[in-house]
Amino acid sequence: MKIYTKTGDKGTTALYGGTRVKKYNLRIDSYGTVDELNSYIGLIKDQEISDTVKEVLLRIQNELFTLGAMLATPPEKETLKSGKERLNIPKVNENSITFLENEIDKMDEELPQMTHFILPGGHQAVSFCHVARCVCRRAERLCVELNDEENINSDILKYLNRLSDFLFTLARKLSKDLSVEEIKWIPQKN
Repeated sequence: MKIYTKTGDKGTTALYGGTRVKKYNLRIDSYGTVDELNSYIGLIKDQEISDTVKEVLLRIQNELFTLGAMLATPPEKETLKSGKERLNIPKVNENSITFLENEIDKMDEELPQMTHFILPGGHQAVSFCHVARCVCRRAERLCVELNDEENINSDILKYLNRLSDFLFTLARKLSKDLSVEEIKWIPQKN
């Protein structure tokens, strides 16, 4: 497989199924942001964190790759003329969402109750979680907008919503694991 094809030199790219669109198309922006998110999760995974968390993050990276493929397939190209599904891979689904919820619940059991908003920071690994959380929220907003224009699988929206909660909780867990004090947001009086 060649890395460069030269087919995008004029500002278009192909969706799964062959439809060509501008590179600023909302669908491209949506799965491009999911790809950016996946890269940040790789950055978290490369930190000095537990192997258990690394395994969870690897699963999430695989699911994000699948989610990107789902977004790269426009509704009119989801099935072949034969009626078979074009994207013949396991989809992000309710089980994927439940997995995230279970992981959040497991981490939450170990954490002190939140009494304030928390400012990002304290350790590089924690900061990477917060950056990934923000990118995840942006991906979610783009997918919501895309869904308003043309329906996308509702599990995509649920997954991204839950993933941002997971990343916030992971930031808190890593703060605890790394013995880093969470920075509480306390509004300053002028």
